[in-house]
Amino acid sequence: MNKKLKYGSALLAATLMLAACSDDNSSKTDKEKNNDKKSEDVSYKNFSNFGYDLQLTRHVPFEGITKDNVKDLGIIWSKDFKEINKDIPNGNQSFPIVVDGVAYVSTSSNYVYAFDALTGDVIWEWTPPAEVLETIKRTGMPSSNRGVAVAEGKVFMITADVGLVSIDQKTGKTVDFIHASDFFPDLTSDNGYYETTAPVYFDGKIFVGSSGGDNGVRGFEMAFKSSDLTPAWDEPFWTVPPKGEEWLSDGLFGGGGAVWMPPSVDPDTGLMYISAGNPAPDFYGAKRPGVNPHTNSVIALETGTGKMVWAQQQQSHDLWDYDTADSPSIFNAKVDGKERKLVAVGTKGSEWFAYDAATGDPVYNNVAFGKIDHPDPTEEGVLVYPGVLGGQNYAPDTFDPELNLDLIPAIEEPSILKTAKNEEEAVTNDTSPYFGAWAFGTSSAAADPSIKGYGTITAIDVNTGKIAYQVKTDQPMRGGLTSTKAGLTFYGELSGKVNAIDTKTGENVWSFQTAGNTISAAPSIFEVDGKSYVMITSAGSKPQIFVFALGGDKTQAEAGKSDSTNPHTGK
Repeated sequence: MNKKLKYGSALLAATLMLAACSDDNSSKTDKEKNNDKKSEDVSYKNFSNFGYDLQLTRHVPFEGITKDNVKDLGIIWSKDFKEINKDIPNGNQSFPIVVDGVAYVSTSSNYVYAFDALTGDVIWEWTPPAEVLETIKRTGMPSSNRGVAVAEGKVFMITADVGLVSIDQKTGKTVDFIHASDFFPDLTSDNGYYETTAPVYFDGKIFVGSSGGDNGVRGFEMAFKSSDLTPAWDEPFWTVPPKGEEWLSDGLFGGGGAVWMPPSVDPDTGLMYISAGNPAPDFYGAKRPGVNPHTNSVIALETGTGKMVWAQQQQSHDLWDYDTADSPSIFNAKVDGKERKLVAVGTKGSEWFAYDAATGDPVYNNVAFGKIDHPDPTEEGVLVYPGVLGGQNYAPDTFDPELNLDLIPAIEEPSILKTAKNEEEAVTNDTSPYFGAWAFGTSSAAADPSIKGYGTITAIDVNTGKIAYQVKTDQPMRGGLTSTKAGLTFYGELSGKVNAIDTKTGENVWSFQTAGNTISAAPSIFEVDGKSYVMITSAGSKPQIFVFALGGDKTQAEAGKSDSTNPHTGK
């Protein structure tokens, strides 16, 4: 009798306690609820790659944020990187990765953070070795970093000095750290190589390219084993011949074809697709005759071997710095009413191309999405459209499979290009030869100040290859796009404003002014327990990270100031 009474009292107490907890939980914030769920089952839908998927479509299958409720988006947390660590430099072009409620975000000069994606709490910080920071300072190369790859319990990042690090995903401790020059001695910063982009993981391999094409380096793509960072291919795939051979048989500064954005990967076929940049010297072609093969090109490679399957060039004998810069994207689309697998790319030359993914056969060529007027550069200088920033720079496009639209972010801002009379005139007093290439290849300037630059978003109907609509944006499009199944496309501007448009029509349906400035990366969108979140970083002198969700703080800040951007900080 007494035992039954005690049991009943305990049951009643437990029931009351459960009810109290339930009532308390109903008033809790997302942050408090997330903390409570640490030991419970939580449903995650991740943004686990640079472009969401390996195909780099940047299209998420989430429908929580709609055209009807997008007005209720607000900030749930934000962080100022300089308040976390005063040593973090200006600038930030990081595309966050979000896996199981944790965001992995890099900054300029290769700092890496793991944040609780719903609270903003710092889980760990990875600080780059002194040798990386010293190399950045000594060479004066751009130190931007566009993100990481997460796989096999590790976080992978390419460092500015063309190193590759693996970091323990849970603890933030270094697992392995190598430099490409450990295996291929010419791939050094002293030879003009550097890197700003994110790696890509596939099938036990990490894929790495580099910047430096304007310095006359020899462009490459390489695969390393994710297990220990040793080479997974016998040698890199080189986009251009060695100096002194073929079309580089003459000249002091020749080279280029840098692969300075991530590859896309087709997991069904095991093919990867890279974009190769401009030849060097940029504006002087007398000593690099012919079409300069595999520069300004999309190239298909076998992921297992690095062997080339096909290549298509978008601009032959480039004289205007018209890199095929942004990564190719892979998607299944309707073309003339029939389903086809395509590889598509926009260029800094303001043209869009699409190819058959298996064969490389052209489907659409030279679809212009901006003003194109580019006489050959002269010693006196000529005004060219697009300018050295593009067209489509590194800012990624997005493909909506239901609407069959590929949306291209672009820059409308001309430049004045000047070329040296000859190579000898361009030689500098610097002891390192790549500085001569830098000076020789980038004789450019802003156009007349009365010509105000702006941006565009162009929707291309892949069924016809024709433009469905074009939206003009206040600021040049430096960050890129991410679309959703609910029919929204999100992006940021250099003023620090974040926007959403109706993907079908281009109509603006939401704008939010953040306290950041110079947004130079695209948003990542993820879900936790069915609720959607939008994460984006800002750059300039206020490198920050912002996370939006329905029900967040809708208080808007004053417009940020867009920093002036050196044409080559994007590479």
